[in-house]
Amino acid sequence: MAATVGSALTWWARTKGDEPAVRVVDDVTTYRELAAWSSRLARRLADGGVGPGDRVGVLSPNAIQWPAAALAVIKAGAVLVPLNSRLKPAEIRKVADDAGITVVLAHPDFRESAERAAGLGAPFAVLGFAVVDSLRAGDPDDFHIDRAADEPIAVIFTSGSTGLSKGVILTTQTLLNIVLENTLIEDGFRPGAVSLLVLPLAFTPGLVYGVLMTTILGGSLIVEPELNPSRAVTLIEKYGVQTVFGVPLIFEAMSRATEFDTADLSSLQTAIVGGAAVPVDLLHRWAAKGVLLRQIYGMTEAGGVATATLKSEALEHPDSCGSGSIFTEVRVMNDDGTLAGPGELGEIVVRGPLVTPGYWNDPAATAQAIHDGWLHSGDLGVTDAEGRVKFVDRKKDLIISGGINISPVELEGVIGTLAGVAEVAVIAVADERWGETPAAIITPADATLDESTVIAHCETQLSDYKVPRYVVLRDSPLPRLPSGKLDKPTIRTEYRDLASRFDKVR
Repeated sequence: MAATVGSALTWWARTKGDEPAVRVVDDVTTYRELAAWSSRLARRLADGGVGPGDRVGVLSPNAIQWPAAALAVIKAGAVLVPLNSRLKPAEIRKVADDAGITVVLAHPDFRESAERAAGLGAPFAVLGFAVVDSLRAGDPDDFHIDRAADEPIAVIFTSGSTGLSKGVILTTQTLLNIVLENTLIEDGFRPGAVSLLVLPLAFTPGLVYGVLMTTILGGSLIVEPELNPSRAVTLIEKYGVQTVFGVPLIFEAMSRATEFDTADLSSLQTAIVGGAAVPVDLLHRWAAKGVLLRQIYGMTEAGGVATATLKSEALEHPDSCGSGSIFTEVRVMNDDGTLAGPGELGEIVVRGPLVTPGYWNDPAATAQAIHDGWLHSGDLGVTDAEGRVKFVDRKKDLIISGGINISPVELEGVIGTLAGVAEVAVIAVADERWGETPAAIITPADATLDESTVIAHCETQLSDYKVPRYVVLRDSPLPRLPSGKLDKPTIRTEYRDLASRFDKVR
């Protein structure tokens, strides 16, 4: 058997079969159950025509079936495509077309969305979770199809600044590199560790650092359907959770829970936070409980976590996100391709074994992002004299709301189709809860357009987290560059105090 996710699952089923692999609320599956369950489902997929390399989507909120379905797809030799359960049918269709999806495993609450998406273009099969549930029990099985280490096992779609979805390839080799580096670093992930996940399984933290990291290291993953701060704090103490990861919003919410002050959090060894700026007072709040939050810088293309602060520097350098890792270099580069010196503003670049081999079926985007050995992030940063990296801003216009990327170009495209809109620019506005939230700045074509019409239109086309919370109707044309493109820097400057001048519309 090759070094694969399936072989790791088989090993842990043999050596610690009765221990919990995944817990979702009160439902638990052990390693022995999960190994056999995922194999029976993998065999069902293969018997149904799913072959090695075929792309198979999983559309579900956090549920006990999600890890079983994801592992089954990989065991069948297929390529897993996690689908955000908040996507609308048109958005699912877009990912399905980009990935060439042939089958989607859908939770009952989202089967209709999957079937509607299948009807919007080239059809794909939709299998409900009734199939997944029916195979939870049965005869022992260890069905799996091994594929080469450099072949994709998953394609994780992430929004780009162009508004076009891009599928980041994850291979077995890349995954094993991620696991190795994260187990070698100070207070990293450890074999057998108990992890708490309050993020969606369908994103990089949930899939890579939740399901796959746990499976390879023989740990136990506690998955919450949604963030309940009080419950999360209680779970850490109850199960001796050793690893928690998430965006600042999660750690902020837990620190404000009534149970936080008296809870015993001494089991926590790894607490990593990223996706938005981390307030210094939040770092100190957790430090007072004996937990040092380690800020990270990462992206799906760089394995999720490219660098994290050392524990010894977590409080001394609160604006730093570390200086790379054992095998991964994180530097700042000038526009001419030379590495920037300390204090010089440039683009953050990453080089190392965690970096994706590229984007699915998109050699042009791959060549643009990865060249001369470096992954170009599109983010601006500086380093200090010791090589610590500080994130400054984004070259790209992505809005990061609650740790989830939102493409302004996608929103502008949707709003621009609405009758009565002459032009639109979408920008990020600081938000106390989400870090950032979208605002649509619109020049109306006539006097009939109002804010509620814009929101209603967006709600039919976009996931709720993408729908703007601010809509500003202006009398004059939007500023533009000589090239005719929207002058986003000028627009952002003009509306830098938007949140204090305008009310949220939702």
